[in-house]
Amino acid sequence: MVEPGNRQILVVEDDPDIAGLVALHMRDLHFHVHVESDGRSGLREALSGKYDVVIQDLMLPGMDGMDVCREVRKADLTVPILMLTARTDEMDKILGLELGADDYLTKPFSIRELVARVKALIRRSGMNTNAESDVSEGQTLHFGTLQIDLGRRRADLDGRMLDLTAKEWELLVLFATSPGRIYSRQELLDLVWGYQYDGYSHTVNSHINRLRGKIESIPAEPRFIVTKRGLGYLFAGQNDKDATRADQRP
Repeated sequence: MVEPGNRQILVVEDDPDIAGLVALHMRDLHFHVHVESDGRSGLREALSGKYDVVIQDLMLPGMDGMDVCREVRKADLTVPILMLTARTDEMDKILGLELGADDYLTKPFSIRELVARVKALIRRSGMNTNAESDVSEGQTLHFGTLQIDLGRRRADLDGRMLDLTAKEWELLVLFATSPGRIYSRQELLDLVWGYQYDGYSHTVNSHINRLRGKIESIPAEPRFIVTKRGLGYLFAGQNDKDATRADQRP
């Protein structure tokens, strides 16, 4: 259930009619809404870190929505971002998702659909936070020279902190907390991106490749994130602590 009242929604939209309509319906849900009409001021607000969801247009004056999304993710903010756009090009959708957008609606859109998407993003965000806290308090996973500190949301390789985007971190944690489990591309889309993105397997592939480039000594010959042809991906590493306990069993 989505708790209203203290939820903060940022709307970045230069069309005053659309911005007003979105804000009206978000306030009807008892969310607190702040509206910005250009990309630069929208980015400044988004970087404050106080919002639960950002609803933003793709085509914005000052700085377009793609650049806003890119900068928010570079700042390692995991706030859910819902893109609104009049453009229907599939490549725009794919690029938006790859840059870190969590969902995508094409104008004209149904208000009922918008409300459903926003509620889903807030629910998913809360579920991720709760799930991570269940396994992460003070816990660090060790896979050889790769260490994943779940509590501090930090990964180190050979003693060097890795510069991971929010989606790369989510993928790594998902894999590392369930080593040996095979995830299909659709499962990864559902679990990490939080919605049914049929046909967007390219999004998963590109994120996996970038993550491999950061955690694998030889990305073309991965030892951690392994492809199972026709099935998906699995994390092949073994937690050093689990391995030690297994070696000590009689």
